[in-house]
Amino acid sequence: MFLVRPAGAPARETGPDVDISKAVWLDLINPTLDEVARAEKALNTHIPRRNELEEIESSSRHHEQDGTLYLSTPLVRREENTAFSLPIGFVLTDNHLITVRYTDYYGFDIVGCRQAERDPAKGSPSVNEILVEIIEEIINRLADILEGLGRDLDAISKRVFSTGSPRDPARAAEMLRETLRRLGHSGDLASMIRDSLLGLDRVLIYIGDRTEKEPQALKTRIKIAGRDIASLNDFDTQTVNKVQFLLDATLGFISIEQNDGMKVLTVVSAIGILPTLIAGIYGMNFHDMPELSWKYGYPYSLILMILSVILPLFWFWRRGWFGAR
Repeated sequence: MFLVRPAGAPARETGPDVDISKAVWLDLINPTLDEVARAEKALNTHIPRRNELEEIESSSRHHEQDGTLYLSTPLVRREENTAFSLPIGFVLTDNHLITVRYTDYYGFDIVGCRQAERDPAKGSPSVNEILVEIIEEIINRLADILEGLGRDLDAISKRVFSTGSPRDPARAAEMLRETLRRLGHSGDLASMIRDSLLGLDRVLIYIGDRTEKEPQALKTRIKIAGRDIASLNDFDTQTVNKVQFLLDATLGFISIEQNDGMKVLTVVSAIGILPTLIAGIYGMNFHDMPELSWKYGYPYSLILMILSVILPLFWFWRRGWFGAR
């Protein structure tokens, strides 16, 4: 999709017969190769393909060529219980801002609506102003995602450390497995958010170098956006630490559950040894056994086996092995 977002007018999808050379902001959403080629021909500017935007070297993500600034960064998007990260690209010339992305992002639509509501008499904003506004909306969205992630981790923490955890081993094991899955998703999301913040921070640095002739208000907005990114990075670091703490705690509870299972096996094994030994001794039908013809031998052996079960159970109980979990 190829959208032109003029000031004071709604975004419109362009066709082959539309002149896009005078548009300030061109928004390419999952563009085809034909759309990219048409934009390059109209603007006489190279537009990076997806494989170029996915490069991880800093020199590939941020560079200037023939007066055109090329910027790219991974950007996380969260949908219900899934999160994924896709690259976005910004191409800045003196008169055009070209955004290249491969999924919908709420921040772009918000800025586009503001552009549509802008008074045309005030003129079109500069490409730097539009880009800074987009980055501000992206930062706000990342902050919302981090806040939601923090609430999820609080809920997981209450669940892990709740005194009302299920006593049924099967239910407890399922709860811990589900907790591990949720912590894994949370850790992945926090990592993707950190990558997005790092990329946006570098984008702001490059924009700041191009704002010498821009109003002081725009420079102030760039500084504020940089401080917001720094604060979100600190929050993200705290979130990663909390994920690691909860992961360690959950694994600790899993070890406790396993130890409790081993206790049961140990008790069963211990109380089964003596009765088996007694039954084996008195089950040897040798001719010269003193108790072989004893009248009370059978009840005596039964009582002895029962005591051999009760006494170990009593010993384990005194040791606290049957205490509340």
